[in-house]
Amino acid sequence: MLDNESALFFEEMAGVVPLKGDIKAVNLQPKALTVEQIQRRDALQREAYLACMPLELSLIPIIAPDDIVSFKREGVQGGVFKRLRLGQYSIKMELDVHAYRLSQAREALLNYLLAAQAHGERCVMLIHGKGHNSKPLAGLLKSAVCHWLSQLEMVLAYHSAKTEQGGTGALYVMLTKSEQLKIENKEANRKGMGWR
Repeated sequence: MLDNESALFFEEMAGVVPLKGDIKAVNLQPKALTVEQIQRRDALQREAYLACMPLELSLIPIIAPDDIVSFKREGVQGGVFKRLRLGQYSIKMELDVHAYRLSQAREALLNYLLAAQAHGERCVMLIHGKGHNSKPLAGLLKSAVCHWLSQLEMVLAYHSAKTEQGGTGALYVMLTKSEQLKIENKEANRKGMGWR
């Protein structure tokens, strides 16, 4: 004897025909990118970053050589930014561009940030100098570096360093995780939960 729910179920299912066995399952796992696809993607990303880093002086807001500078994206917690400002994060990578021409500094800075991010570094040091004697404007390289960093979405925050680490001639820079590391972390978490 069937209960009411079972009877209703069989009544609703009357006339339903099973699917044929030649239906293929769809694999929803993303395919791995080829080396060429990764290189193309990286080249396009690099071009996009350089487009956000102008060399034209009229596009760079000028900062005085001795000004303390800071930048924080929305979503960066106050406590995290305070630790950055106080120089409390471990720094394993440092770049000094203070003697570079503007175009050299831009290339070096982008290469440095991409390499740091690829190696999983989240906080790095950047020495831009104060630029008291820079031509045509005092503080030009410092101004350019700060403007460029604020335009790059990989940069979460920056702040002038403590006096003993360069003061207003250097920056602590906080970076986002690289896309590759995000994917690897997601995969590790998925495997850790026993998903297959």
